[in-house]
Amino acid sequence: MPVTLTWTGHATWLIDTGHGVLLVDPFFDECPTASMKARDVHCDAILITHAHFDHVADAVAIAKRTQATVFCNFEIAQWLGKHGVEKTQPMNLGGRVQVPGGTAKMEIAHHSSSFADGTYGGNPAGWLLDVGGRRIYIAGDTCLFSDMERIGRPDARGRGLDVAILPIGDLFTMGPDDALEALRLLKPKVALPNHYDTWPPIAQDAAVWAEAVVAARLATPHVLVPGASFVVK
Repeated sequence: MPVTLTWTGHATWLIDTGHGVLLVDPFFDECPTASMKARDVHCDAILITHAHFDHVADAVAIAKRTQATVFCNFEIAQWLGKHGVEKTQPMNLGGRVQVPGGTAKMEIAHHSSSFADGTYGGNPAGWLLDVGGRRIYIAGDTCLFSDMERIGRPDARGRGLDVAILPIGDLFTMGPDDALEALRLLKPKVALPNHYDTWPPIAQDAAVWAEAVVAARLATPHVLVPGASFVVK
């Protein structure tokens, strides 16, 4: 079954699995590049990588309105509960849960994680999705790390990664060069960049990066504009 990935800007994704829509890292109303507003979002589940403002800013409002379950680490779930969100599934690194259309595994990421007021936000994470018969890795905010080779290994059915979504903005995450090395470890069929061009400090030329991906024969890159979609067939 085709899975549709829509990048709404920064590190926010809507993933239509064919059995429901997953929202990853909701950041809309204060995101300068967002293609839509939080009030227009419809989803069946919310996945959060870490507690930074640019990944959770609209989580409370959307979760309350849609009644979508939020999948996140224990500390974020506690914070959401204090803000009136009733449906959360707290978990931790290495855990796997059922989500609409398949499963989501919380993978490691190397980053920081705190809320806007400075309180601890638990371990940062990435997500390894097995939805609609497709395997999709969302790295979250992270540097390059060697376990990406493990994450990219074929599963018990011999399936590698169909898609890897990687940050390329540099400064706060890995930059374009390390993202190339990440692809060497992950070996996905398709590479999608995110977490760049939102603000000047993380400005990058994604087209140049995509050319480098092609030249190195690492994956098929697709550079989306906010609001555009890629269908994983």
